[in-house]
Amino acid sequence: MPIDTWFPLAVSRTVLMPDPDLLERMIVQIFQWRGDLWANPSGEAAWTGDMNGVALVHEHPDFAWLRSQVEVQALQFCQALGFQTEALQLWIQRSWPVVSEPGQSIGAHHHPNAHLSAIYYLNGEADPDLGALRIFDDRPRNELVPGMAVGYGEVIKEEAPLNQAWVDYPPQTGLLLLFPASTRHGVTENVTDFTRLSVSFDLYITARSATGLAPEYLAPPVDRWSPVPLR
Repeated sequence: MPIDTWFPLAVSRTVLMPDPDLLERMIVQIFQWRGDLWANPSGEAAWTGDMNGVALVHEHPDFAWLRSQVEVQALQFCQALGFQTEALQLWIQRSWPVVSEPGQSIGAHHHPNAHLSAIYYLNGEADPDLGALRIFDDRPRNELVPGMAVGYGEVIKEEAPLNQAWVDYPPQTGLLLLFPASTRHGVTENVTDFTRLSVSFDLYITARSATGLAPEYLAPPVDRWSPVPLR
């Protein structure tokens, strides 16, 4: 029988390879930022720069190329989703390195502070054992009986493509992923003997202009916000 599958989650997937020397400089800089720290907050959680004072990677000169690539791909992603980008202003809100050692993972979470998330991998050969990005479906439209996905593999077959509880993206050198920041995601355990390296970005969308026909549901440009002083 014909089955139409509507309302998909959009994930942009592009491989962008930098110059080998630049790639090496980025890797060296990430390890310098991490220093002697191993994890946060425990040995089972990968080290993430945003929790350790390293949240502006895009301002470092060795990451200028990566920043420009994220900017281009983010605009193209928004355009593919139907946004009229001439009325929008995309902002890189923050960016941080992630270092996942053997045995480490990242729990499921989302980014309520942002609109668009991006992840760039500095190493990997598409091996899920190195720790894959896992994107969860929190609104499974086809499970029919609410909560049935909890019994995944018992009542619903694990390989059922129309009732997937999640989808995994294994790390690959040069792979850039973009997806809505509200999407719950995590990173599976690194069960190899190698270290996985990536850089994450949070992007925010505002109106391009604070005057005229600014879209109702968009915040005005950040540079037009006025801070309220403490009194």
